[in-house]
Amino acid sequence: MSGRRRGQGPALGFAEVAGPSMVPTLVHGDRLLVRYGVPLRTGDVAVMRHPLQQDLLIVKRLAGWRPGGWWVLGDSELAEGTDSRAFGPVPEELVLGRVAARYRGMRPGLQRSPGAVLAWLASAVRPVSAAPASRRLRAR
Repeated sequence: MSGRRRGQGPALGFAEVAGPSMVPTLVHGDRLLVRYGVPLRTGDVAVMRHPLQQDLLIVKRLAGWRPGGWWVLGDSELAEGTDSRAFGPVPEELVLGRVAARYRGMRPGLQRSPGAVLAWLASAVRPVSAAPASRRLRAR
């Protein structure tokens, strides 16, 4: 995945989800459309560099601004240890972009008729909203 720094104008990119930390919003294998260079808000799902391992990209929800950067959380209650509760706030310069949409690839072996493709599109492509999916995030 490539990205642009803020100030260079909006750009689009793609990413893929690995792991369960964003369930139910995102699941392992989801592909993401990412908007770089756009303003970020609390509640957005964002792609960022891991603050302790910057060659690793992670996807988390922006829970709020704290001294030192964004406090980020996974949407899954089982995600403890993979977000700011483990590594603290993420500096703003490590937050690369906001997730605009997710899509799921067609499973191998499925028919590719126009009707099947339309049914896949209706179920596989979804915008990713800034509304928190997690009760934990709303409570903070």
